[in-house]
Amino acid sequence: MANPEEDGPSYIDYETFLDPGFSPASFANTLVLATNNPNDAPLDLSTPLSKVLFDAQEIDSHIDLLTTRSSIPLLTHTREQTEASTRIISEIDNQVKSLNESYKQLEKEVIQKHAEADEVRQVAARLWETLKLGRAPPELAPLARKKITEHLSDARTHCFRCARPWRGERPGEEGHGLERVNAIKSLQESIIAPVERSVRSLSEQIMREFAIGTATGTATFAQSEETKARTISAMVTLYLISPTSGLKPDRWTPQLLLQALEVYLRNALQSSIASVARSLATLPSLDRTLAEVSARCQNIVALEIILEGTKAPAHPMVPNPKLVSEKANLLHPLLAYLETGSLASYFWRSMAGSLSTRVMEIMNRGGVSARTLKSNKNAVGEAIRECVIRGSQPPNTIAAAKGKGTRTDTEKAGWDREVAVMVGSVIGHLGR
Repeated sequence: MANPEEDGPSYIDYETFLDPGFSPASFANTLVLATNNPNDAPLDLSTPLSKVLFDAQEIDSHIDLLTTRSSIPLLTHTREQTEASTRIISEIDNQVKSLNESYKQLEKEVIQKHAEADEVRQVAARLWETLKLGRAPPELAPLARKKITEHLSDARTHCFRCARPWRGERPGEEGHGLERVNAIKSLQESIIAPVERSVRSLSEQIMREFAIGTATGTATFAQSEETKARTISAMVTLYLISPTSGLKPDRWTPQLLLQALEVYLRNALQSSIASVARSLATLPSLDRTLAEVSARCQNIVALEIILEGTKAPAHPMVPNPKLVSEKANLLHPLLAYLETGSLASYFWRSMAGSLSTRVMEIMNRGGVSARTLKSNKNAVGEAIRECVIRGSQPPNTIAAAKGKGTRTDTEKAGWDREVAVMVGSVIGHLGR
Protein backbone atom coordinates (compact mmCIF):
# COMPACT_ATOMS: atom_id res chain seq x y z
CA MET A 1 0.00 0.00 0.00
CA ALA A 2 1.35 3.44 -0.88
CA ASN A 3 2.30 5.91 1.77
CA PRO A 4 -0.43 8.49 2.32
CA GLU A 5 2.22 11.21 2.39
CA GLU A 6 3.03 10.51 -1.29
CA ASP A 7 -0.42 11.86 -2.31
CA GLY A 8 0.16 15.18 -0.58
CA PRO A 9 -0.09 16.34 2.99
CA SER A 10 -2.88 14.99 5.17
CA TYR A 11 -4.23 16.33 8.39
CA ILE A 12 -4.92 12.76 9.63
CA ASP A 13 -2.29 11.51 12.08
CA TYR A 14 -1.72 8.05 10.60
CA GLU A 15 1.12 7.30 13.03
CA THR A 16 -1.32 7.50 15.95
CA PHE A 17 -3.70 4.98 14.39
CA LEU A 18 -0.87 2.65 13.28
CA ASP A 19 0.72 2.55 16.72
CA PRO A 20 0.39 -1.03 18.17
CA GLY A 21 -0.52 0.51 21.51
CA PHE A 22 -3.45 2.52 20.10
CA SER A 23 -6.52 2.48 22.37
CA PRO A 24 -9.87 3.56 20.90
CA ALA A 25 -11.24 4.39 24.36
CA SER A 26 -8.28 6.63 25.25
CA PHE A 27 -8.41 8.34 21.84
CA ALA A 28 -12.16 9.03 22.19
CA ASN A 29 -11.69 10.39 25.72
CA THR A 30 -8.90 12.71 24.56
CA LEU A 31 -11.03 13.91 21.64
CA VAL A 32 -14.02 14.67 23.90
CA LEU A 33 -11.90 16.60 26.43
CA ALA A 34 -10.29 18.59 23.57
CA THR A 35 -13.65 19.82 22.33
CA ASN A 36 -15.43 20.34 25.69
CA ASN A 37 -14.99 21.86 29.07
CA PRO A 38 -14.93 19.08 31.63
CA ASN A 39 -17.16 21.14 33.91
CA ASP A 40 -19.91 21.55 31.28
CA ALA A 41 -23.08 19.58 31.72
CA PRO A 42 -24.15 18.06 29.51
CA LEU A 43 -21.09 17.47 27.28
CA ASP A 44 -21.25 18.26 23.57
CA LEU A 45 -20.51 14.98 21.74
CA SER A 46 -21.61 16.06 18.27
CA THR A 47 -18.33 17.85 17.50
CA PRO A 48 -15.98 14.96 18.32
CA LEU A 49 -18.38 12.53 16.59
CA SER A 50 -18.35 14.66 13.43
CA LYS A 51 -14.55 14.72 13.49
CA VAL A 52 -14.35 10.94 13.77
CA LEU A 53 -16.89 10.45 10.96
CA PHE A 54 -15.05 12.92 8.75
CA ASP A 55 -11.69 11.21 9.41
CA ALA A 56 -13.23 7.80 8.60
CA GLN A 57 -14.69 9.17 5.36
CA GLU A 58 -11.33 10.67 4.45
CA ILE A 59 -9.53 7.37 5.05
CA ASP A 60 -12.19 5.46 3.06
CA SER A 61 -11.77 7.84 0.15
CA HIS A 62 -8.04 7.45 0.28
CA ILE A 63 -8.38 3.63 0.24
CA ASP A 64 -10.64 3.85 -2.82
CA LEU A 65 -8.10 6.08 -4.54
CA LEU A 66 -5.20 3.75 -3.82
CA THR A 67 -7.18 0.66 -4.84
CA THR A 68 -8.22 2.23 -8.17
CA ARG A 69 -4.70 3.44 -8.88
CA SER A 70 -3.07 0.04 -8.00
CA SER A 71 -5.74 -2.29 -9.43
CA ILE A 72 -3.61 -3.48 -12.36
CA PRO A 73 -0.54 -4.38 -10.20
CA LEU A 74 -2.83 -6.07 -7.66
CA LEU A 75 -4.61 -8.15 -10.30
CA THR A 76 -1.27 -9.04 -11.90
CA HIS A 77 0.11 -10.16 -8.54
CA THR A 78 -3.01 -12.21 -7.81
CA ARG A 79 -2.83 -13.89 -11.26
CA GLU A 80 0.83 -14.76 -10.71
CA GLN A 81 0.09 -16.26 -7.31
CA THR A 82 -2.80 -18.30 -8.74
CA GLU A 83 -0.66 -19.61 -11.62
CA ALA A 84 2.16 -20.52 -9.23
CA SER A 85 -0.30 -22.38 -6.99
CA THR A 86 -1.69 -24.25 -9.99
CA ARG A 87 1.81 -25.34 -11.05
CA ILE A 88 2.62 -26.48 -7.51
CA ILE A 89 -0.64 -28.48 -7.25
CA SER A 90 0.02 -30.08 -10.64
CA GLU A 91 3.54 -31.07 -9.58
CA ILE A 92 2.29 -32.46 -6.26
CA ASP A 93 -0.40 -34.46 -8.08
CA ASN A 94 2.27 -36.03 -10.27
CA GLN A 95 4.37 -36.91 -7.24
CA VAL A 96 1.36 -38.40 -5.39
CA LYS A 97 0.45 -40.44 -8.47
CA SER A 98 4.02 -41.74 -8.73
CA LEU A 99 4.03 -42.56 -5.01
CA ASN A 100 0.73 -44.47 -5.30
CA GLU A 101 2.08 -46.47 -8.23
CA SER A 102 5.25 -47.27 -6.25
CA TYR A 103 3.17 -48.43 -3.28
CA LYS A 104 1.03 -50.67 -5.50
CA GLN A 105 4.18 -52.22 -6.92
CA LEU A 106 5.60 -52.68 -3.42
CA GLU A 107 2.32 -54.22 -2.24
CA LYS A 108 2.37 -56.64 -5.15
CA GLU A 109 6.03 -57.64 -4.76
CA VAL A 110 6.41 -57.61 -0.95
CA ILE A 111 3.20 -57.43 1.06
CA GLN A 112 1.27 -60.05 -0.88
CA LYS A 113 4.26 -62.36 -1.01
CA HIS A 114 4.80 -61.86 2.73
CA ALA A 115 1.18 -62.82 3.41
CA GLU A 116 1.58 -65.94 1.27
CA ALA A 117 4.85 -66.79 3.03
CA ASP A 118 3.21 -66.31 6.44
CA GLU A 119 0.48 -68.77 5.48
CA VAL A 120 3.15 -71.27 4.47
CA ARG A 121 4.95 -70.68 7.78
CA GLN A 122 1.77 -71.37 9.75
CA VAL A 123 1.15 -74.57 7.79
CA ALA A 124 4.74 -75.70 8.40
CA ALA A 125 4.46 -74.92 12.13
CA ARG A 126 1.25 -76.94 12.41
CA LEU A 127 2.81 -79.82 10.48
CA TRP A 128 5.78 -79.72 12.88
CA GLU A 129 3.47 -79.80 15.91
CA THR A 130 1.64 -82.74 14.35
CA LEU A 131 4.94 -84.51 13.73
CA LYS A 132 6.02 -84.01 17.35
CA LEU A 133 2.70 -85.33 18.62
CA GLY A 134 2.94 -88.26 16.23
CA ARG A 135 6.33 -89.29 17.58
CA ALA A 136 5.20 -89.52 21.20
CA PRO A 137 2.41 -92.17 21.10
CA PRO A 138 4.75 -94.98 19.94
CA GLU A 139 6.90 -94.21 22.98
CA LEU A 140 4.00 -94.06 25.43
CA ALA A 141 2.21 -97.22 24.32
CA PRO A 142 5.04 -99.69 25.24
CA LEU A 143 5.62 -97.68 28.41
CA ALA A 144 1.95 -98.07 29.36
CA ARG A 145 2.05 -101.83 28.73
CA LYS A 146 5.23 -102.09 30.80
CA LYS A 147 3.65 -100.17 33.68
CA ILE A 148 0.52 -102.34 33.66
CA THR A 149 2.70 -105.46 33.84
CA GLU A 150 4.76 -104.06 36.71
CA HIS A 151 1.68 -102.85 38.55
CA LEU A 152 -0.08 -106.19 38.31
CA SER A 153 2.99 -108.36 39.05
CA ASP A 154 3.80 -107.13 42.55
CA ALA A 155 2.26 -103.80 43.52
CA ARG A 156 4.02 -103.43 46.86
CA THR A 157 7.48 -104.11 45.45
CA HIS A 158 7.24 -102.16 42.20
CA CYS A 159 5.25 -99.07 43.20
CA PHE A 160 8.36 -96.90 42.90
CA ARG A 161 9.39 -98.44 39.57
CA CYS A 162 5.83 -98.01 38.33
CA ALA A 163 5.68 -94.34 39.32
CA ARG A 164 9.08 -93.15 38.17
CA PRO A 165 8.66 -93.45 34.35
CA TRP A 166 5.58 -91.25 34.32
CA ARG A 167 7.79 -88.47 35.67
CA GLY A 168 11.24 -89.34 34.36
CA GLU A 169 10.81 -91.21 31.07
CA ARG A 170 7.81 -89.49 29.54
CA PRO A 171 8.49 -87.66 26.24
CA GLY A 172 9.96 -84.23 26.69
CA GLU A 173 9.10 -81.21 24.58
CA GLU A 174 7.79 -83.42 21.80
CA GLY A 175 5.07 -84.65 24.16
CA HIS A 176 3.76 -81.16 24.85
CA GLY A 177 0.07 -81.00 24.01
CA LEU A 178 -0.48 -84.75 23.91
CA GLU A 179 -3.60 -84.37 26.02
CA ARG A 180 -5.33 -82.96 22.93
CA VAL A 181 -4.82 -86.20 20.96
CA ASN A 182 -7.83 -88.46 21.48
CA ALA A 183 -5.76 -91.66 21.56
CA ILE A 184 -3.38 -90.26 24.15
CA LYS A 185 -6.24 -88.77 26.14
CA SER A 186 -7.90 -92.18 26.18
CA LEU A 187 -4.59 -93.80 27.19
CA GLN A 188 -4.20 -91.32 30.02
CA GLU A 189 -7.75 -91.76 31.29
CA SER A 190 -7.91 -95.55 30.98
CA ILE A 191 -4.36 -96.56 31.95
CA ILE A 192 -2.11 -93.82 33.29
CA ALA A 193 -4.57 -92.14 35.68
CA PRO A 194 -5.92 -95.41 37.22
CA VAL A 195 -2.42 -96.81 37.68
CA GLU A 196 -1.23 -93.56 39.25
CA ARG A 197 -4.22 -93.49 41.61
CA SER A 198 -3.60 -97.11 42.55
CA VAL A 199 0.10 -96.47 43.14
CA ARG A 200 -0.70 -93.43 45.25
CA SER A 201 -3.29 -95.32 47.30
CA LEU A 202 -0.90 -98.21 47.87
CA SER A 203 1.95 -95.89 48.86
CA GLU A 204 -0.26 -94.00 51.32
CA GLN A 205 -1.41 -97.33 52.81
CA ILE A 206 2.21 -98.42 53.30
CA MET A 207 2.91 -95.12 55.07
CA ARG A 208 -0.11 -95.51 57.36
CA GLU A 209 0.90 -99.07 58.29
CA PHE A 210 4.56 -98.26 58.98
CA ALA A 211 5.73 -99.91 62.22
CA ILE A 212 9.06 -101.35 63.32
CA GLY A 213 7.91 -102.39 66.77
CA THR A 214 4.96 -102.55 69.15
CA ALA A 215 4.48 -102.57 72.90
CA THR A 216 5.07 -106.33 72.91
CA GLY A 217 8.33 -106.34 70.97
CA THR A 218 10.43 -105.18 68.02
CA ALA A 219 10.55 -106.69 64.56
CA THR A 220 13.58 -108.74 63.55
CA PHE A 221 16.38 -107.20 61.52
CA ALA A 222 15.15 -108.87 58.32
CA GLN A 223 11.57 -107.70 58.94
CA SER A 224 12.80 -104.18 59.68
CA GLU A 225 14.84 -104.09 56.48
CA GLU A 226 11.84 -105.24 54.48
CA THR A 227 9.63 -102.60 56.09
CA LYS A 228 12.31 -99.97 55.51
CA ALA A 229 12.67 -100.85 51.81
CA ARG A 230 8.91 -100.85 51.29
CA THR A 231 8.58 -97.50 53.11
CA ILE A 232 11.38 -95.86 51.12
CA SER A 233 9.75 -97.06 47.90
CA ALA A 234 6.41 -95.58 48.98
CA MET A 235 7.97 -92.26 50.07
CA VAL A 236 9.94 -91.79 46.87
CA THR A 237 6.83 -92.68 44.85
CA LEU A 238 4.74 -90.03 46.63
CA TYR A 239 7.61 -87.59 46.16
CA LEU A 240 7.72 -88.17 42.40
CA ILE A 241 3.97 -88.11 41.74
CA SER A 242 3.32 -84.97 43.79
CA PRO A 243 1.67 -82.33 41.58
CA THR A 244 3.92 -79.81 39.87
CA SER A 245 1.61 -77.87 37.57
CA GLY A 246 1.10 -74.22 38.37
CA LEU A 247 3.98 -74.11 40.88
CA LYS A 248 7.34 -72.39 40.58
CA PRO A 249 10.33 -74.74 41.02
CA ASP A 250 11.65 -72.79 44.00
CA ARG A 251 8.26 -73.06 45.77
CA TRP A 252 7.52 -76.70 44.95
CA THR A 253 7.16 -79.21 47.81
CA PRO A 254 6.35 -82.94 47.70
CA GLN A 255 2.75 -82.35 48.70
CA LEU A 256 1.55 -85.97 48.59
CA LEU A 257 4.50 -87.17 50.66
CA LEU A 258 4.02 -84.45 53.26
CA GLN A 259 0.30 -85.18 53.51
CA ALA A 260 0.91 -88.92 54.01
CA LEU A 261 3.51 -88.25 56.71
CA GLU A 262 1.25 -85.73 58.41
CA VAL A 263 -1.60 -88.26 58.45
CA TYR A 264 0.72 -90.85 60.02
CA LEU A 265 1.84 -88.45 62.75
CA ARG A 266 -1.71 -87.23 63.39
CA ASN A 267 -3.03 -90.79 63.76
CA ALA A 268 -0.23 -91.64 66.18
CA LEU A 269 -0.94 -88.50 68.21
CA GLN A 270 -4.71 -88.97 68.32
CA SER A 271 -4.43 -92.62 69.39
CA SER A 272 -1.82 -91.80 72.04
CA ILE A 273 -3.70 -88.82 73.47
CA ALA A 274 -6.99 -90.73 73.67
CA SER A 275 -5.45 -93.84 75.30
CA VAL A 276 -3.36 -91.87 77.83
CA ALA A 277 -6.40 -89.76 78.79
CA ARG A 278 -8.43 -92.92 79.44
CA SER A 279 -5.60 -94.51 81.44
CA LEU A 280 -5.15 -91.43 83.62
CA ALA A 281 -8.75 -91.92 84.68
CA THR A 282 -8.10 -95.66 85.33
CA LEU A 283 -4.50 -95.82 86.55
CA PRO A 284 -4.06 -99.64 86.49
CA SER A 285 -3.93 -99.52 82.68
CA LEU A 286 -1.44 -96.63 82.52
CA ASP A 287 1.73 -98.76 82.27
CA ARG A 288 0.44 -100.73 79.30
CA THR A 289 -0.77 -97.55 77.59
CA LEU A 290 2.56 -95.78 78.10
CA ALA A 291 4.35 -98.79 76.63
CA GLU A 292 2.18 -98.47 73.52
CA VAL A 293 2.84 -94.74 73.34
CA SER A 294 6.60 -95.20 73.63
CA ALA A 295 6.43 -97.83 70.86
CA ARG A 296 4.58 -95.34 68.60
CA CYS A 297 7.19 -92.70 69.24
CA GLN A 298 9.98 -95.19 68.54
CA ASN A 299 8.35 -95.86 65.19
CA ILE A 300 8.31 -92.10 64.56
CA VAL A 301 12.01 -91.92 65.46
CA ALA A 302 12.68 -94.83 63.08
CA LEU A 303 10.71 -93.02 60.37
CA GLU A 304 12.78 -89.89 60.96
CA ILE A 305 16.01 -91.89 60.56
CA ILE A 306 14.76 -93.44 57.33
CA LEU A 307 13.71 -90.04 55.98
CA GLU A 308 17.04 -88.55 56.94
CA GLY A 309 18.95 -91.33 55.23
CA THR A 310 16.92 -91.19 52.01
CA LYS A 311 18.26 -88.75 49.45
CA ALA A 312 15.68 -86.69 47.61
CA PRO A 313 15.49 -88.13 44.09
CA ALA A 314 16.14 -85.96 41.07
CA HIS A 315 12.72 -84.78 39.95
CA PRO A 316 12.63 -84.28 36.15
CA MET A 317 9.61 -81.99 36.38
CA VAL A 318 11.18 -79.74 39.04
CA PRO A 319 14.69 -78.71 37.92
CA ASN A 320 15.57 -77.11 41.24
CA PRO A 321 19.25 -77.40 42.27
CA LYS A 322 18.31 -77.27 45.97
CA LEU A 323 16.21 -80.43 45.65
CA VAL A 324 18.93 -82.52 43.99
CA SER A 325 21.91 -81.41 46.04
CA GLU A 326 23.91 -84.06 47.88
CA LYS A 327 22.70 -82.80 51.27
CA ALA A 328 19.00 -82.83 50.36
CA ASN A 329 16.96 -85.64 51.89
CA LEU A 330 13.29 -86.39 52.45
CA LEU A 331 13.39 -85.21 56.08
CA HIS A 332 14.15 -81.56 55.33
CA PRO A 333 10.83 -80.64 53.67
CA LEU A 334 8.85 -82.40 56.44
CA LEU A 335 10.64 -80.56 59.27
CA ALA A 336 10.14 -77.28 57.43
CA TYR A 337 6.46 -78.09 56.88
CA LEU A 338 5.91 -78.94 60.58
CA GLU A 339 8.20 -76.09 61.74
CA THR A 340 10.12 -78.32 64.11
CA GLY A 341 13.66 -79.65 64.49
CA SER A 342 12.74 -83.22 65.40
CA LEU A 343 9.76 -85.51 64.83
CA ALA A 344 10.04 -86.97 68.35
CA SER A 345 10.04 -83.48 69.86
CA TYR A 346 7.04 -82.58 67.70
CA PHE A 347 5.24 -85.71 68.90
CA TRP A 348 5.81 -85.09 72.63
CA ARG A 349 5.12 -81.36 72.53
CA SER A 350 1.91 -81.79 70.50
CA MET A 351 0.77 -84.56 72.81
CA ALA A 352 1.51 -82.48 75.91
CA GLY A 353 -0.54 -79.58 74.55
CA SER A 354 -3.64 -81.80 74.29
CA LEU A 355 -3.09 -83.76 77.51
CA SER A 356 -3.26 -80.62 79.64
CA THR A 357 -6.91 -80.13 78.68
CA ARG A 358 -7.75 -83.81 79.31
CA VAL A 359 -6.16 -83.78 82.80
CA MET A 360 -8.03 -80.59 83.73
CA GLU A 361 -11.29 -82.26 82.68
CA ILE A 362 -10.55 -85.26 84.96
CA MET A 363 -9.76 -83.00 87.91
CA ASN A 364 -12.83 -80.82 87.31
CA ARG A 365 -15.10 -83.87 87.31
CA GLY A 366 -13.62 -84.99 90.65
CA GLY A 367 -14.52 -88.37 92.16
CA VAL A 368 -12.35 -91.43 92.65
CA SER A 369 -10.41 -90.96 89.41
CA ALA A 370 -9.27 -87.46 90.36
CA ARG A 371 -8.32 -88.45 93.93
CA THR A 372 -6.43 -91.54 92.76
CA LEU A 373 -4.54 -89.60 90.11
CA LYS A 374 -3.62 -86.87 92.59
CA SER A 375 -2.43 -89.30 95.26
CA ASN A 376 -0.22 -91.14 92.73
CA LYS A 377 1.14 -88.11 90.92
CA ASN A 378 4.78 -88.91 91.73
CA ALA A 379 4.52 -92.41 90.30
CA VAL A 380 2.61 -91.10 87.28
CA GLY A 381 5.25 -88.44 86.66
CA GLU A 382 8.05 -91.01 86.82
CA ALA A 383 6.19 -93.36 84.46
CA ILE A 384 5.68 -90.55 81.94
CA ARG A 385 9.35 -89.61 82.22
CA GLU A 386 10.45 -93.16 81.45
CA CYS A 387 7.97 -93.30 78.60
CA VAL A 388 9.41 -90.18 76.96
CA ILE A 389 13.03 -91.32 77.34
CA ARG A 390 12.28 -94.82 76.07
CA GLY A 391 10.11 -93.61 73.20
CA SER A 392 12.72 -91.11 72.02
CA GLN A 393 15.28 -93.85 71.30
CA PRO A 394 15.37 -95.60 67.92
CA PRO A 395 14.54 -99.32 67.65
CA ASN A 396 17.60 -101.58 67.84
CA THR A 397 17.10 -102.79 64.28
CA ILE A 398 17.16 -99.28 62.76
CA ALA A 399 20.56 -97.62 62.55
CA ALA A 400 20.86 -93.86 62.81
CA ALA A 401 21.83 -91.86 59.77
CA LYS A 402 25.52 -91.77 58.89
CA GLY A 403 27.34 -89.15 60.92
CA LYS A 404 24.53 -88.90 63.52
CA GLY A 405 25.84 -91.48 65.97
CA THR A 406 23.55 -94.00 67.65
CA ARG A 407 21.38 -91.59 69.66
CA THR A 408 22.21 -93.17 72.99
CA ASP A 409 23.47 -91.43 76.11
CA THR A 410 24.18 -88.14 74.36
CA GLU A 411 20.65 -87.76 73.10
CA LYS A 412 19.04 -89.07 76.27
CA ALA A 413 20.21 -85.89 77.93
CA GLY A 414 18.72 -83.92 75.03
CA TRP A 415 15.14 -84.94 75.85
CA ASP A 416 14.99 -83.13 79.19
CA ARG A 417 12.76 -80.39 77.74
CA GLU A 418 10.33 -82.91 76.26
CA VAL A 419 10.29 -84.83 79.57
CA ALA A 420 9.55 -81.62 81.47
CA VAL A 421 6.79 -80.63 79.06
CA MET A 422 5.10 -84.04 79.17
CA VAL A 423 5.35 -84.42 82.95
CA GLY A 424 4.20 -80.83 83.48
CA SER A 425 1.17 -81.31 81.22
CA VAL A 426 -0.12 -83.96 83.69
CA ILE A 427 1.42 -83.28 87.11
CA GLY A 428 1.16 -79.50 86.77
CA HIS A 429 -2.65 -79.68 87.03
CA LEU A 430 -2.84 -82.06 90.01
CA GLY A 431 -1.96 -79.50 92.70
CA ARG A 432 -0.27 -80.31 95.99
